[in-house]
Amino acid sequence: MTKNKDLFLSFARISASCFGGGYAMLPFFQRELVEKKGWLTEEELLDLNAVAQCTPGVISVNTATFCGYRTKGIPGALSATLGILAPPVVIVLIIAAFFWTFAENPWVQHALTGVRACVCALIINSTVKLYGKAVLDLPTFLVFLAVFLLAAFVGIPPALLVLAAGAFGLGLQRLRKGGRT
Repeated sequence: MTKNKDLFLSFARISASCFGGGYAMLPFFQRELVEKKGWLTEEELLDLNAVAQCTPGVISVNTATFCGYRTKGIPGALSATLGILAPPVVIVLIIAAFFWTFAENPWVQHALTGVRACVCALIINSTVKLYGKAVLDLPTFLVFLAVFLLAAFVGIPPALLVLAAGAFGLGLQRLRKGGRT
């Protein structure tokens, strides 16, 4: 049985050990919530993350809130949200006190370059793992390709892409059901 304390601690651990925001947290969410705790399936995590991208606010906070709600209702949503927020608030307060003193230091600049490259690799790894669960056939591959190209080269906001992909999925399901009956 999941306890609110477990939700808080799991999300605090994810938040404290991850750099780079919502997309970078996806592999950590996958490992902790799907593989380790079994609170979500990969499909549920994908769905929650898609909804989190469409709603106002920070993707990682939205994902945590939705997961907490899915797991333990409103108390779970509050626990997960506080867990995901607590470490960055503390870390940012500490960094803010010292950052401008060291921001131009070449060692700090090199360290940040390495961290950015690491975050990119983690995002790619998560994408590869989730691709097999999300791209099931030719139509979903075409949605994947279209969204990738539109996001990468046209700059359409993610919320619009998710809404359009959802509408496409609904339309496709309706066509498929219409063909069988």
